[in-house]
Amino acid sequence: MMQDWNAYRDSLLERVGDYAKQSPDVMRGLMTIDNAARTGHLGPKMHELIALAVAVTTRCDGCISVHTQKAVEHGAALEEISEALALPSRLTQVLRRPIRRASSKPISNCRTNKPYRRVPAAAVPTVSRHHS
Repeated sequence: MMQDWNAYRDSLLERVGDYAKQSPDVMRGLMTIDNAARTGHLGPKMHELIALAVAVTTRCDGCISVHTQKAVEHGAALEEISEALALPSRLTQVLRRPIRRASSKPISNCRTNKPYRRVPAAAVPTVSRHHS
């Protein structure tokens, strides 16, 4: 059975409002964090499309519903929303193999400074773990 996402979103937002009344300081803190992440380099539509993609990766139905509505309010087209919904699935499929291989190494090997290189270096971006 398909869920009525508009009703679900409205119910969720009502519960968030109830929570905000019970814990206003926590909600203020969450809003402060959200506002700090908005530097102005990304427009509101792009911000919501990225938030939508992240919501898919975390499998948060409420987040998907809320960010979809916000993206539409900021002018996102159906095609843009569809791409934001599909992108995380495609990326996780591409990245899953190297991550599985690397995570199968014994923990003792992960404690060395030598990176695990079973996957060709060109296929996986490197991250420096050395601190000055």
